[in-house]
Amino acid sequence: MKETEYLRYDAIALADLIRRGEVSQQEVCETAIRRAESVNGVINAICQPQYDKARAQAPVADQPFSGVPFLLKDLAQEQQGEWCSYGSQGFRGNIADQDSEFVRRSRDSGLVFLGRTATPELGLKAITESRLWGPTRNPWNRGLTPGGSSGGSGAAVAAGIVPMAGANDGGGSIRIPAAYNGLFGLKPSRGRVSVGPHAGESWTGASIDHVVSRTVRDSAAMLDVLAGPAAGDPFRIPAPEVPYADVLQQTPRPLRIAMFTTSPYGTDVDPACVEAVETTARLLESLGHTVEYAEPEFDGPALARSYLGLYFGEVSAAMDRAAEQWGAKDSDFELETRLLGMLGRSLPVPDYVRMRQRWNDFARALGRFFGQYDLYLCPTAGQLPAKIGELATPGHLQLVARLMLLLKAGRLVHRSGQVEHLAMESLARTPFTQLANLTGTPAMSVPLSWTSTGLPVGVQFGAPHGDEATLFQVAAQLEEASPWFSQYERLEGLV
Repeated sequence: MKETEYLRYDAIALADLIRRGEVSQQEVCETAIRRAESVNGVINAICQPQYDKARAQAPVADQPFSGVPFLLKDLAQEQQGEWCSYGSQGFRGNIADQDSEFVRRSRDSGLVFLGRTATPELGLKAITESRLWGPTRNPWNRGLTPGGSSGGSGAAVAAGIVPMAGANDGGGSIRIPAAYNGLFGLKPSRGRVSVGPHAGESWTGASIDHVVSRTVRDSAAMLDVLAGPAAGDPFRIPAPEVPYADVLQQTPRPLRIAMFTTSPYGTDVDPACVEAVETTARLLESLGHTVEYAEPEFDGPALARSYLGLYFGEVSAAMDRAAEQWGAKDSDFELETRLLGMLGRSLPVPDYVRMRQRWNDFARALGRFFGQYDLYLCPTAGQLPAKIGELATPGHLQLVARLMLLLKAGRLVHRSGQVEHLAMESLARTPFTQLANLTGTPAMSVPLSWTSTGLPVGVQFGAPHGDEATLFQVAAQLEEASPWFSQYERLEGLV
C-alpha cells in the first residue's frame, strides 16, 4: 500500500478495505510503520515503538477496526508486561500485570498497536515536553507545541502515522491537542468509559479515556467500542439509545446554543480563538440552530483553585506511589512536579475536601444553565500554541522553587495566597476546558478554522452529562458543512 493512499483513509475506511480484501492487515501495518519511521524523527510523537509486535499481532476478524494501526497514550492506557512511563523517570517500574479496559477493548475491536505516544510528566501540562522524552512538535509548525497532555497522540494523528490514537482528558488533554493539531476530540461523560481495573475513577472522576481522530465517525465508532462499565466500576450511566455510529446519520433537531468567548478566569483570549467561535456561530445559524451570547454563572477563580487542588493531591499521591512501589527518588521527577508534590503534601486535608466539594457548585450551576440551552460554544483554548520551550520555568524561578523545596515551604505558600496566582498563571492559556472535567460533562473540540499562517484553531462544544449523542450529531453536521479532512494534505510532505 502506498503511503499517499494510506493517508487518504480514516480508520473506518481502512477497516473496510481490509474487510473486502483489497489490502491486507500486514500491508497496512507496514505502510503505517514506514510513515512513523519517516516522520517521528521530526515530531517526536512516539516514545515507545512496538513495530515488531504490531507486525506479529494476529488478525481479529469481523470487528469494527480489524487491522487498523493505532497508538496508545503512554499514560494510564496500560498494556500487560509493557512499561507505561507517564512521561517520568520516576515511573520506570510501572509495568502492568494486566491490560487496562481501554487496551483490552481496543485490541478486541481489531486495532493493531504500533506503540505508545509521548506525554508531559504525569500528564500535568498542556504542552508535551518532558525531561524523559524531550519535546514533541506540532506538525503544522514544528517550532510550536502540539499541546498536552495527549500531545504525542495529537501530533501522530495529524502527521498521518495513524488515523486515530488513544488519549485521555483530565483538564483538556484530549481537546487541547485536538485544537492545536486540527483534529476532532471528544471527552466523554464521567463514567462512560471504564478506567478499570487499575482505578475506579481517574483523578477522582475528572479524567476519562477516549481518542483524537481525523473524522467524527472514527471517534463515534470508537466510543461504541469503549463505552460501558466493567466489573467493580463505582457507578454506571445509561447506555445510548442507539450506537453512536448510527447517531451520525440523524440530523440534529434545531438547538438552542449559548456562545461565550470571555475566559472564566478573566485571562486574555487570542482574537483568532474568538473569531473561530464567531464564524462557527454563523455557520450554526445557517444550519437552523439558534445561537446567543450567554455563559454559565459560576466562580471562575474558585474553579481554578479547585482544579489546582486536584493537581496537588494527585501529584503527591503519584510520587509517593512511585517511591513505595519502585524506589523512585524526588530527583527522578522534574522540578515543577516536585514543587506540586510538596504543595500537595502540605495542603490540609479539610482544605482539599472543601475544594473537592466545590465541584458540586460548578455542576449545579452548569445543570441550571442546561435547563435553558442545549449546548454551549466557546474557544477550546484561550491562546494559540506556545513555542517549544516557551513555557519552561525561567532560571530565577527555578532557584525560588529549589529554595522552597529545600525549606519545605509548602504551608507558607498555601497561607500566602500564592496558590491563586499559580492557578491563574498555569491555566491562563487554556481556561475553557476544566469546567467539563470537574462537572463530568461531555465536551468536544472541532477543527473548523485555520489562521492565515496555517495553524488550526479548535472550537469547543459542551453538553449535559450523558449527551454525547447531540455532540456527535452537531459535529457530523459541521463536518459536512465545512469539511476539514483535505487540510491534512498539507502535512503529507512533512519530511
